[in-house]
Amino acid sequence: MNPFVLIILDGFGIRKSRDGNAIAMAKTPHLDKILKEYPHTSLEASGEAVGLPPGIMGNSEVGHLTIGSGRIVYQDLSRINHSIQDGSFFHLIGLLSDGGVHSHEEHLFALVQMAKKEKVPVVAIHCFLDGRDTPPSSSQKYLKKLQHEMKDFGEITTLIGRYYAMDRDKRWERVQIAYEALVEGKGDVRQDPVKAVQEAYDQHVTDEFIKPLVFGGRIQDGDAGIFFNFRPDRARELTQALTDPNFTGFERKAWPQLGMFVCMTEYDQTYGLPVAFPPQKPKRVLAELLSEQGLAQFHTAETEKYAHVTYFLNGGIEPPFPGEERSLIPSPREVATYDKKPEMSAYAVTEGVLKKLEAGCPVILMNFANPDMVAHSGVLLATIQAVEVIDGCIGKIVDQVLKQNGTVMITSDHGNCEQMKDEHGGPHTAHTTLPVPFILISDQYKTSKLRSGGGLQDVAPTILKILQIPQAPEMTGKSLIIP
Repeated sequence: MNPFVLIILDGFGIRKSRDGNAIAMAKTPHLDKILKEYPHTSLEASGEAVGLPPGIMGNSEVGHLTIGSGRIVYQDLSRINHSIQDGSFFHLIGLLSDGGVHSHEEHLFALVQMAKKEKVPVVAIHCFLDGRDTPPSSSQKYLKKLQHEMKDFGEITTLIGRYYAMDRDKRWERVQIAYEALVEGKGDVRQDPVKAVQEAYDQHVTDEFIKPLVFGGRIQDGDAGIFFNFRPDRARELTQALTDPNFTGFERKAWPQLGMFVCMTEYDQTYGLPVAFPPQKPKRVLAELLSEQGLAQFHTAETEKYAHVTYFLNGGIEPPFPGEERSLIPSPREVATYDKKPEMSAYAVTEGVLKKLEAGCPVILMNFANPDMVAHSGVLLATIQAVEVIDGCIGKIVDQVLKQNGTVMITSDHGNCEQMKDEHGGPHTAHTTLPVPFILISDQYKTSKLRSGGGLQDVAPTILKILQIPQAPEMTGKSLIIP
């Protein structure tokens, strides 16, 4: 069988303006040549096109889920919004943000109101500061809104930058700093949250990197907690530290025995914790259909996006399907932020893919993390370098696949690196609502036409058409290739 490779460029959107556009400013000879010679179109990757509320930017989790499932899956944010509006949701630890990627401030506000309604005697709010899916120095706005919402009910007890509280790469030294602030009250003791954040800004420390600021009580035996982040990947490590009796990430000097700990969504089914909104797992996803056909498939990415090209791409299924092989390439750990190493582990990911192609692997599903992860640093020059690295890697993979008379499909899960400046000329570190590319590289389909108006749900049906595999009736997406 001639090989098929899906390349997901994480955080790689389409934007006409060159200003602050790392893609337009980068030297990309391979992509330029591909776009001149092969059919391409754009796909919607945000809002209702990926099961989110209108105007909400996409993210890696929902992007990969939509790509792999071939349908629009109603996302946790929308489900939670509807439940809160219905008055059926209840129970405070999480990201204070309106970014809509990991959490949403409206959910926190609803929890505060419901705690008031239920006459909860003491409500302590432990806020993680964003600065990544929101402007880098914007948390004062959110803190003031939260204080207004509280109206002398409850207290903000801890502020911590998400760099420490929301790691997902087992950098336990960061998580330990957040944990000890929540449990031991370790941190810079202050009186006024807004003023304390301003002092951090004065020292050129932005929201994401603010070390723990402590204003009140810590988590103690018998307390109940709700982690209101709805996206699992950056909530898992702190949840483990707070709840797992066999936790070994770092030494816990204190470990309170909580009366109850509720996860907003299912962070990991092995945790055995109460879940406010159990997952909706789509059936008959791309990887499952490939497996049923007896096709070997190879899923690979570096650490930062490994869960996305496996768990999320497979519809929230953790175990591999029969015939599915996975390869995790470690992300660099020697740097604090990836602008210091914009190539990340792209070369190693590429090398692994080339070896599998040489070995005759028929289907490869891969992710390049660089455009998204480096763009989150807000450093434009480094992001340009990241795009150039990826362009070279794409060139090698495409050359090898075409030599074997195969097909390469390039797309993205959401936008990011195409918009690196905000309206004031400052760094823009968040995802965008812009469309993403879809490129079909194959001598067989070189003269084919692709329809416009598609979304990420149409990627899997297009793959199935190319591989001549019947589309599952559960998939609502449609092939992008015009007959």
